[in-house]
Amino acid sequence: MVNLTINGKLIQAEKGEMLLTVIRREGIEIPSTCHHEAVEPFGACRLCTVEITRKDWDGWKRYVTSCLYPAEDGLIVSTHAVEVIELRRTLLDLYLARSPKAKLIIDMAAEYGITKTSYEEIKDGDDCILCALCTRVCDEMGFHAISTVGRGHGKEIAPPLNEAPPDCVGCLSCAQVCPTNFIKFEDKNSTRKIWGREFELLKCEQTGRTTITKEFAEHLSNKRDIPIDYFNTNDETHRKELAKTMGRITAWGREEE
Repeated sequence: MVNLTINGKLIQAEKGEMLLTVIRREGIEIPSTCHHEAVEPFGACRLCTVEITRKDWDGWKRYVTSCLYPAEDGLIVSTHAVEVIELRRTLLDLYLARSPKAKLIIDMAAEYGITKTSYEEIKDGDDCILCALCTRVCDEMGFHAISTVGRGHGKEIAPPLNEAPPDCVGCLSCAQVCPTNFIKFEDKNSTRKIWGREFELLKCEQTGRTTITKEFAEHLSNKRDIPIDYFNTNDETHRKELAKTMGRITAWGREEE
């Protein structure tokens, strides 16, 4: 364990634990758009930047992204120092110029007193804030179907050559972690459309409800040694079957008594 001070309060944390985790555990809210527990810290948005110093630094300070900086013994952290607030305001001002219609950015900027960007607004700016959560979770899943491409204003998240990605299985992991709901998909009847591809959705044999795509089921069956028949029923049905099994086991135990 290490002892550090956050906003004047002495805190204990695990050695190596990232500051953002410690800060949020203490109930202190600081913004972040690129952080998600499903993937490793990335430090793309810089909004979680905090001020750090130590007693023996003689007033010298540093500004670090808290999602990537580990908790250390004797560290003194300020999450809302004047300089930190100004940095976040500048970043949110820039985000608002790039994605002027993204509700997440509009709300975050408003919390810091920014209702209109002071930079040149990208009129056709979309809701993608380039947090790279989608590409990172896709990589984590082992598919690598999408990536960050281009530079400057033209930088975007896209599949290779902007064509339907052959490695995508329609799992929706990218859409589910997207903080601005930029990644669109459509489930209709027994098909799912995403990234320019159309997938067949499997149906639960008992309820008739769709479960996951055929391609995703085959991937899980091959990579994780799950019987393909497992995907013939949805999670709700699996839970009901488990409850029935546990009920029978409990009943057998009572009969033996």
